[in-house]
Formats: sequence, C-alpha cells, structure tokens
Amino acid sequence: MGRPLPAVVAMMDRFRLAAHAYRTYGVIYWIGGFYLIWHGVGVRGGRTVESGVVWIVLGLVFIVVIPYLLARRRAWFERWIVSRRDFARILVAFMAWRAWHVLKVVIRPETARVSAPWGGEITFRVGACVFLIVTVAALLVIARAAWAKEAA
Repeated sequence: MGRPLPAVVAMMDRFRLAAHAYRTYGVIYWIGGFYLIWHGVGVRGGRTVESGVVWIVLGLVFIVVIPYLLARRRAWFERWIVSRRDFARILVAFMAWRAWHVLKVVIRPETARVSAPWGGEITFRVGACVFLIVTVAALLVIARAAWAKEAA
C-alpha cells in the first residue's frame, strides 16, 4: 500500500509541519510577487507598483510571523489573542479566500502575459495554476493541524 512516510515527517508535530507549509507557501508567493513587481505588474495585475511594494514588505512579515506563531505554543498569544488551533482555522479561512480569487484568474477566459525567467512568456493563468496548487496544498496541511483531534 505505498511507501511509509519518513520518520521525521511522521513524528513531526502537526503545527510545526503547518508552519513549514505556510513558510513554503509564503516564500513561493513572495518570489512570485517580487517577480511581478520587478516586471512592472502591481497588485491584482494592475500597473500600480507602489502598492505592490507594500505587499512585498508585508509578505516578508507574514513569512516570519505566521510560522513563528504556528510552530509552537506561545503563552502570551494564546492568553491574549487566540488559541493556536483557532489561529490555524482563521488562517485556513483566509487561504481559502485567496485560493478562490486565484481560481478566478485560472478560469478567466483571457489573461495577461509576463516574460518568463527562462525566456518566452508565461500567462497569468499558468502562474495562477501553480499558485493555486501551492495554496491548496498548504491549506490542507494547516487545516489538518487546525481540526485534528488532540493527542491524549
């Protein structure tokens, strides 16, 4: 019935795994966003690069802070703000919203193009497909952490 998971992954705490998944998701999105800004494409495909720079900086903050909060319990965070499980659930909701908007780009009849790093061009639809896969994969890992039963 297939190969077993490596021992490291099987033994890893599901929230630490969720933190790694979010960090990977965030880095991929950050690189994609930076690449688009570099080519003069702003947020949501527009030409306003200034707002894109704000999102690039915010993205770096998200890449650091969210995995930090997911990886292990933080007493101050859980006491004053929200539990780690609820934080993961809220994060899943935002990621589902993001996935929905990325899906709308995928199914759009016509999309713009941007030059590809390896030469040629890549459509926003193809890029959105990649981002959709990454988003859904990270979302599933974080959802598993958020809704899995607590160990006894």
